[in-house]
Amino acid sequence: MVVGGCSSDFLDRTPQGQLIDEQLNSTKGVEWLLTGAYGLMNGNRDGTWGNYGSAPSQWLFGDVAGGDAHKGSEAGDQGTMLEVEKHTAIPVNEHLATMYRNYYEGIIRCNTTLRQLKIVQETADEKFSDERAAQIEAEAKMLRGHYYFFLWRVFKNIPYIDENVSTADAAKVPNNTDVLPMIEADFQFATQNLPDTKPLGEVGRVDGIAAKAYLGKLYLYQGKFAEALALFKDVIAVRPDLESLNFLDNFDVNKENGPETIFSAQHAINPNGSGDNANVGDMLAGLQNSPTPMNCCGFFNPSFDLVNAFRVTTLGLPMLDGSYRNNPYKSDFGLTGSAKENYEVDKTLALDPRLDYTVGRRGVPYHDWGIFPGDAWLREPASHGPFVSYKRLLDKADFTGNLDNGGNVTALDVQIIRLADVYLMAAECAAETGDLEYALARVNNVRNRAAKLPTKKIGGTDAAAYNVKPYPAFATKEYALDAIRFERRLELALEGHRYFDLVRWGIAKDVLESYSAFEGGFSETFGRLYGGLNFGEKNTMFPIPQEQIDRSGGTLTQNTGY
Repeated sequence: MVVGGCSSDFLDRTPQGQLIDEQLNSTKGVEWLLTGAYGLMNGNRDGTWGNYGSAPSQWLFGDVAGGDAHKGSEAGDQGTMLEVEKHTAIPVNEHLATMYRNYYEGIIRCNTTLRQLKIVQETADEKFSDERAAQIEAEAKMLRGHYYFFLWRVFKNIPYIDENVSTADAAKVPNNTDVLPMIEADFQFATQNLPDTKPLGEVGRVDGIAAKAYLGKLYLYQGKFAEALALFKDVIAVRPDLESLNFLDNFDVNKENGPETIFSAQHAINPNGSGDNANVGDMLAGLQNSPTPMNCCGFFNPSFDLVNAFRVTTLGLPMLDGSYRNNPYKSDFGLTGSAKENYEVDKTLALDPRLDYTVGRRGVPYHDWGIFPGDAWLREPASHGPFVSYKRLLDKADFTGNLDNGGNVTALDVQIIRLADVYLMAAECAAETGDLEYALARVNNVRNRAAKLPTKKIGGTDAAAYNVKPYPAFATKEYALDAIRFERRLELALEGHRYFDLVRWGIAKDVLESYSAFEGGFSETFGRLYGGLNFGEKNTMFPIPQEQIDRSGGTLTQNTGY
């Protein structure tokens, strides 16, 4: 039985290799197995390259498929990613296969932990206390619920295999059962058996707060708004006021596991400089040809539509009517000759300050790397545009000890659920249940916090006419929901939520087809790559990997339309 190491502060040990029964039939062996179950949080079974589809950030399925980013690089590089972006992926797409394999590996590790825990408690001389045994079961079930939830969002129709299913029988389990009740049961068990403090005092472990937030998120996806809201309020009550917390701490490798963190994938560079326990899923987002070790590979480029969504009205509010697309900001895209060479940032452009901590744009300081020069640090801007992502890359000052030997993989944790996300989910549930006052307050907490961001400066002058103000009122439920949905896009931009939000809101077809028409209009190349999207019902999920159908001997059935 192979157990993978867990990339977390509380487990510097890396228990990889063959373990014999004598080692596993002990409390230490069970703890090792649980460590292995945590190990799949970074989406990596082995090695570093190739785990992009299983990244805990879900940048490919959540952001690229959701219209907030292009896959990036050169047009012909990783063509199977472009299929995901254009919603033309077929069952042999490698990134679907990676997503499926790696997260089921996580499920297998959770099931193995639960089976071995039962054996130890029933037969071993040395047993866990009842309290620790319940915690281990809850930790394993929480992780299993997470792995299943990630798989369900992408594939919907998946087989459910728990610790009571043998390896031989697992291949015979069909994918025609709704797995949400089982995920719910796992999260409920976790809420009932995990303390609000970290088990064993180790920061990388799941706790009762994370369990409540995740159960609430599952209820939200099911339209159980009242039940979800009660859980979100419990989480909010035990955390500091969001407005007192620094937005930038969420993406600072030195500020990890702070009060805004609810549930995150823990990452660490190994002592020998290798990165298999670190953030391998986001390793392609480095800026091509930048004068830093993080100079590969030019993927994950924010879309024009996302960037322009950060434009604001004279009142400092988002343009909910879509007017941000009128006379769109394009940076230096399409300019040639002296106009390109002499381009300067329009400092009068009215923007939400979160833009410049989400996206890198020419002429504006990028982390502590200096002024972002545009094309010089871009792979093929004619194919993916003039912008780069910001949240996943490190300050130069933090490179030492937080980059792998190749400079591609970082130690930066990935926030899967953070407090601002909980505020906005709570606001959505409140709006859906008619409490517009509560919804308004939570959205404005997020916006008030954004207003405190330090402005980016160019030569001592603000790089834009930064302006973000609270909403004065939510007059109707419809207006409230529009505002909340837009706020989720701004606050959580490039954090893997967008496609899944659009699908659960039932608006993916309208939004993504409209996006495609807008984004495809920036050039002939953009029209060919991103225009003309026809989003059908089948595109609310992705196809089951063909290799899994083949291995099942036909037990698994393909999703309709593929």
